[in-house]
Amino acid sequence: MADWLAALDRRAELRAKAGLTRRLHPRTAGDGVIDLAGNDYLGLATHPDVIAAAARALAGYGLGATGSRLIRGSTDAHHTLEETLAGWLGTERSLVFSSGYLANLGAVRALVRPRTLLISDAHNHASLIDGCRISGAETVVTPHADVAAVAAALTAALGRPAVVVTESVFSVDGDLAPLARLHATVREHGALLLVDDAHALGVVGPDGAGAVAGARLTGEPDVVVTATLSKALGGAGGVVAGPTEFIRHLVETARTFIYDTALPPAVVAGVQAAVELTCAGDGLRAELADRAARVMDRLRAAGLEVSAADAAVVSVTAPGPDAATAWATACRDRGVAVGCFRPPSTPDNRSRLRLTINAGVSRRDFEHALEVIVECAP
Repeated sequence: MADWLAALDRRAELRAKAGLTRRLHPRTAGDGVIDLAGNDYLGLATHPDVIAAAARALAGYGLGATGSRLIRGSTDAHHTLEETLAGWLGTERSLVFSSGYLANLGAVRALVRPRTLLISDAHNHASLIDGCRISGAETVVTPHADVAAVAAALTAALGRPAVVVTESVFSVDGDLAPLARLHATVREHGALLLVDDAHALGVVGPDGAGAVAGARLTGEPDVVVTATLSKALGGAGGVVAGPTEFIRHLVETARTFIYDTALPPAVVAGVQAAVELTCAGDGLRAELADRAARVMDRLRAAGLEVSAADAAVVSVTAPGPDAATAWATACRDRGVAVGCFRPPSTPDNRSRLRLTINAGVSRRDFEHALEVIVECAP
């Protein structure tokens, strides 16, 4: 009976030898660590207006939504947020899920018809990869940001229904997808484009409406947008935005929507407040862009290999998984939290630190964090 546990131990040993052990590091409230690891890009998770809105909803609705959206979980707060998000993103409608991961699973599956071909960027997030797998559709993985390869895959589809799946700002290196050229290729072949705008929403585009808006693809009938509400908006949950017919289809068929307990109303209300702050947050976005440029300048001057910062994510190459882990640990021991990405979480088998810019961190702490990262480099 214990054979299966022994097998798990053996697999853990193999991961440890490869430098791929993962551990949880609990934090306390107000731990004083300089955060360049989380996704609270605009510092809104602790904004007084966001907390106050969440507290009012918590007092009115209680802790949880108490049911799925189709049973008891839909509140006026959910519907208000969906109307706000649709208006912000420039789509006919939007639908809120309890996580960005579930939003992507539901959206990809809902776009698949008989004989559909999915064309997925090699650097896509795990939620998009899993969405393709769960859909059961044939999937072609194209080289990263390679529009010519996408065009070739669409040509080879020979008239089959096709969906091109991509992030806008990629979660590992923070680079921006060539959305305008991708869309032109998709339209030429009569296909659809699904864009996960998770790391761009709130950070780029007019009023922070994301990279799809920045590429002037707002409201296009062959574009579906997904995003998480847990990054620049500082909350939790996910959204799918697009034509009315598609959102109706999700409500009636998406298993990750129908059979999941709804996002708590307090979180929904907090996100609503965060959206309002984000739309007026051009100053915060300018600060993010300035800090991203500063990260590249300082770390490259120290001889480190740094990705281009198209939004608020910057990656720094590490010699290997053990070195990345040791580097991140040394930074944490000195009060700086950084992300540590190793295979299989990286699409190219390279290990790196991932730094996420947070406008809520003081400029003094931000500069100190950069010095710590340089001093702790392997």
